[in-house]
Amino acid sequence: MKSFLIDRYVKNGALRFTESPEPELRENDVMVEIHAASVNVLDAKIRDGEFKLILPYRLPLILGNDLAGVVVRVGANVRRFKPGDEVYARPAQDRIGTFAEYIAMDEADVAMKPDNLTMVEAASIPLVALTAWQVLVERANLQKGQKILIHAGSGGVGTIAIQLARHLGAYVATTTSTANVDLVEGLGADAVIDYKKDNFEEVLQDYDVVLNSLGKDTLEKSLGVLKPGGKLISISGPPDPDFARQNGSGWLLRLVMRLLSFGIRRKSKRQGIGYSFHFMTANGAQLGQITSLIEAGALRPVVDRVFPFEKTNEALDYVETGRAKGKVVVAVK
Repeated sequence: MKSFLIDRYVKNGALRFTESPEPELRENDVMVEIHAASVNVLDAKIRDGEFKLILPYRLPLILGNDLAGVVVRVGANVRRFKPGDEVYARPAQDRIGTFAEYIAMDEADVAMKPDNLTMVEAASIPLVALTAWQVLVERANLQKGQKILIHAGSGGVGTIAIQLARHLGAYVATTTSTANVDLVEGLGADAVIDYKKDNFEEVLQDYDVVLNSLGKDTLEKSLGVLKPGGKLISISGPPDPDFARQNGSGWLLRLVMRLLSFGIRRKSKRQGIGYSFHFMTANGAQLGQITSLIEAGALRPVVDRVFPFEKTNEALDYVETGRAKGKVVVAVK
């Protein structure tokens, strides 16, 4: 099968377009013919080697972290899916590889594709929607009437998180550039901070939750908008000791993560705020709940550009510019 892979970690390196063997089908797996795959900042970070301590992949590695496609074969123990089913998924982190014609995944990580989405639209959803769900619903326990600040509202996670937060009944503020104000307002943001004109930490106060996907400066400034007892949740780091334990990291890596997050954890504690790092995980059951919200019209995908499969490198380059509104997708089939 055709695929895009890396042979070694190289910052800003090109993926190699090649022929790879079809993946092995295990007893609990579904084999999916991939029709579309989305491109994420995570793909670039894995390629650059930023996660090689946390995610020790065996190279060469086919990149790609979410997809939509059609089931072509199922393992002996599979009961929830059959050949011909249209599905979408974020594979488990140790079985990624959606920049390819086929992938095998545990059925527990897979959900039926929303009926009202195309393959391209569906492929844009899993990673960012699961991230938003796990942060807002599971970790923040966001409630009706609470106030949440979602940074980078026009990005992949931001566009879904704004919609989900509104669905949960929260008051939603977001940061974005002048060019994307109309987009985030259309998604349901109540307060929009144009970072080219205003400093969010000077405008917002008494918030219950902040979802951070930006750098250290933004992370620390976000403490100023939270009320005591508020929650600062970052998907861009630094990783904390709880994540190290959940990830099964060794003692040395646990120590490194403790040191990396020491500053922000100390500052948060002084202000009575909880800091946590979240790295999303595959979950087909949660994706099924997201499917219901999409089919009910509560969530909609935001797709900026679609590239043909052979231009996956160009798609990754475009994602790295940071200018994409919502998601970038490659059409595999």
